[in-house]
Amino acid sequence: MRGVLVLRGVRIFAFALMLGLALLSASPAALADDYDAKQAGHPLRIVAYALHPVGVALDYLIMRPLHWVVSYEPMKTIFGHTDS
Repeated sequence: MRGVLVLRGVRIFAFALMLGLALLSASPAALADDYDAKQAGHPLRIVAYALHPVGVALDYLIMRPLHWVVSYEPMKTIFGHTDS
């Protein structure tokens, strides 16, 4: 009986060891990009930082409700909206 328990423990340890080695060798750690002041300080990037929230607000306040209206009859037939 004791031999069976030891064998079971050895099997569990061997499985855990193989699983650990497989997980550690599966993929290397990701490295962050180096900061490039020339790219980050581009004037269009600064404008994009300012305009992105405006675009998201327009999407949620105008475009999504408009899509909802067009997705029901009779507008669905007029605008050719298809369910996908």
